[in-house]
Amino acid sequence: MSHGDRMKQGQFTNPETPGYVGFANLPNQVHRKSVKKGFEFTLMVVGESGLGKSTLINSLFLTDLYPERIIPGAAGRTPAQAGTGPQAVTFVMLLSSRHSRSFCCQTEKIERTVQIEASTVEIEERGVKLRLTVVDTPGYGDAINSQDCFSTIISYIDDQFERYLHDESGLNRRHIVDNRVHCCFYFISPLGHGLKPLDVQFMKAIHNKVNVVPVIAKADTLTLRERERLKRRILDEIDEHGIKIYHLPDAESDEDEDFKEQTRILKASIPFAVVGSNQQIEAKGKKVRGRLYPWGVVEVENPEHNDFLKLRTMLITHMQDLQEVTQDLHYENFRSDRLKRSGRKGPEPEEMDKDMILQEKEAELRRMQEMIAKMQAQMQKQGDGDDV
Repeated sequence: MSHGDRMKQGQFTNPETPGYVGFANLPNQVHRKSVKKGFEFTLMVVGESGLGKSTLINSLFLTDLYPERIIPGAAGRTPAQAGTGPQAVTFVMLLSSRHSRSFCCQTEKIERTVQIEASTVEIEERGVKLRLTVVDTPGYGDAINSQDCFSTIISYIDDQFERYLHDESGLNRRHIVDNRVHCCFYFISPLGHGLKPLDVQFMKAIHNKVNVVPVIAKADTLTLRERERLKRRILDEIDEHGIKIYHLPDAESDEDEDFKEQTRILKASIPFAVVGSNQQIEAKGKKVRGRLYPWGVVEVENPEHNDFLKLRTMLITHMQDLQEVTQDLHYENFRSDRLKRSGRKGPEPEEMDKDMILQEKEAELRRMQEMIAKMQAQMQKQGDGDDV
């Protein structure tokens, strides 16, 4: 009689062999609980207009996250929306989330506003639910004078940290919604000869607040030699200016060789040169997502044509690490600075300055000595009075 048959008859038996305790199944319990709870991830995309940010995000997740956005053409017409083709994921519901802020970038001739648009969607794939929030920044870098026009973005990142800190310090901590920005795709124009001053200023302003992943947009405008040259130039300028981008963690020694090789290839591909498209075209007798040109077809998911597949693999396979770095590094830095500014002492005595602790102890010792001296003086006066 099998274990299942005995359980149906009301008999409780040991399903394993003698000598087996069963705590080896703890990872399965964590897996079931995580799948039931679902996952949360927030992705921010920053870059100048016209670099294909929205198209790339729609290509990454096989959907249209911006169904209500109207993009006027040169003659004021609205371009037709292309179909997205077969869906690999099921969308449960589209949550309302349009957070807008304003920041004034005024010049003599033009006033352009940087806005924050957060679109949240719940995705389910093979029973696993993901609450994905994509934060877009329309208007970034579009003004004649773009100096300090990214302060709105920094304020949004800090506001999410502040909201999480407030919820974490509250009474009900069971259902905290994590809207902290876990990753930022920064789009770099392929038309320049490296990073622009605005690129350097912005990445240096946020690299201690969020995981920055540099992305070369519209890589189909570059030849393979130009693409490699631009990648080397960008990496050299990142090192020169001391910009901290997200570095993939090294593969563990017990990982299989395929995963180690995949990690090595992903590290060597930074910054990722990508092409985005939601159009289904026919190439070599099969339907693929790509772009059709007179000289040929650029396939979005072909690793020989661009790094789109590598970027998506990096995002999916290291999503948990991006969240952990956000929690353990960026959020903890914000939390520590916030507690210092508010004048509160942290729970750990090591967080306090040693000199400050020593000064407080010396001041307390002086107060005790003064109190003892006063008590001795009073006792002496009382003794003198009794003798008289």
